[in-house]
Amino acid sequence: MSDLNENVYKVLLLGDSTVGKTCFLMKYTDEAFQETHMATIGLDYRLKSMKLKNGKTVKIQIWDTAGQDRFRSITKNYYKGSNGIILIYDITNPRTFENITNWVSQVREEASQNVVIYLIGNKIDLEDEQRKVSTEEGEKLAEKLGLPFNETSAFDGTNINETFDDIVERIDKAFGDIPITPKQNKIFKPIKAKKKCCK
Repeated sequence: MSDLNENVYKVLLLGDSTVGKTCFLMKYTDEAFQETHMATIGLDYRLKSMKLKNGKTVKIQIWDTAGQDRFRSITKNYYKGSNGIILIYDITNPRTFENITNWVSQVREEASQNVVIYLIGNKIDLEDEQRKVSTEEGEKLAEKLGLPFNETSAFDGTNINETFDDIVERIDKAFGDIPITPKQNKIFKPIKAKKKCCK
């Protein structure tokens, strides 16, 4: 049974289709990676509990969103209630990197003023053969947008846990105490994957 005094924070994963959002989520919550890909339809979520540096335990509700344009209006509805947003691009696909600025503009227009936005360059396991966006380019864009930045691999798990640890610490500082309600407590259950993942 969950402690009703626990904090619950909502984190959205955003970015173009095929950047690896679903794999990013599954690697963190299930420690799993699946090679085959089926696009996310609308939204899906997972629940995870974690302990902060101050000893407090919080719950994070992590939403995996569809990157396709036709689902953009659905996704936008979830911006306002979010405490954190992880914007993901694919280091092997420059277009997904170029589109980050548009994603940030949408988030800042629709989300709450103190939402924590985090920039991630994913798929660094493909570093040697396919990288098209350098770490320096990612760092430069993050600095320009005023965002924390990291590079990850949803394939081997590099920096996945560290990213979530960091963003949740930042969220807790930004939002303080938001106790979970009895109604929310009833829906906070891990749900089975309805799709397979992509590299």
